[in-house]
Amino acid sequence: MQVQSEMRNEGHSISITKLCRLFGIARRSFYYKPTRRTPKLDEERVQKVKEKMETFPTYGYRRLALLLGMNKKAVQRILQIKGWQVRKRSKGHRPRAKAMPSRSQRPDQRWAIDMTRVYSGKDGWSTLAAVIDTCTREIVGWRLSSSGKAKTVEAALQEGLIYRFGRLKRLEKPIILRSDNGLVFSSKSFAKTIKDYNFTQEFITPYTPEQNGMIERFFRTIKEECIWHYNFTSLKEAHRIIGEWIDFYNRERKHSALRYKTPAEVFRLAA
Repeated sequence: MQVQSEMRNEGHSISITKLCRLFGIARRSFYYKPTRRTPKLDEERVQKVKEKMETFPTYGYRRLALLLGMNKKAVQRILQIKGWQVRKRSKGHRPRAKAMPSRSQRPDQRWAIDMTRVYSGKDGWSTLAAVIDTCTREIVGWRLSSSGKAKTVEAALQEGLIYRFGRLKRLEKPIILRSDNGLVFSSKSFAKTIKDYNFTQEFITPYTPEQNGMIERFFRTIKEECIWHYNFTSLKEAHRIIGEWIDFYNRERKHSALRYKTPAEVFRLAA
């Protein structure tokens, strides 16, 4: 309209239709005035999502939808509009070593073991050793100790044997045990334990923790969902809370990589 009035002032007249044809646009585009509507949300649903997020702040929209029994697209829409959606950081360039698959095809084919540090209040720093079945992602054994020596990882491995087979025994069929190249896992004491129980030791390529990514990812999960939520006052308290969470992880926590089944369910189905 402004263009047309200016041309009339100069002694020329041209219709809107001709102008639109001249510039190759539709007339409806000339008259279109965009209006931004405020999306309407069901406040009851929003409150349910918010409460569940406060309990599980690291969960994405798929797992939240599963816990709430809601449509995942509806949950995603709420997170987007409210600005609650977690933004993934860019991974950038990460050099990779030779492929070394983490997941095994059946239970008790390969286990992975590693350690991490946990602050335990008056008892100072402690060491959490854990053993994971790389098929079911089940934590078969773990040990929290003030010591970070070989005895701690040996105890976690022994607990794994008791958990899976009911007692300590030498394996009839060897299980591959994957670990990094740390001093504990390459020590004579640990090597003897491996041999006594008939495990086959497998080391990852140095400086490539992604080859032991399954147990590394478990440690990130337990820190995000359990350890960092507490200010442990003692080793005893840390042991109790971590033990309860690992039991929840094995039996109740539905895992996205397992098509939202629990590790215990996957083991029962595979057995």
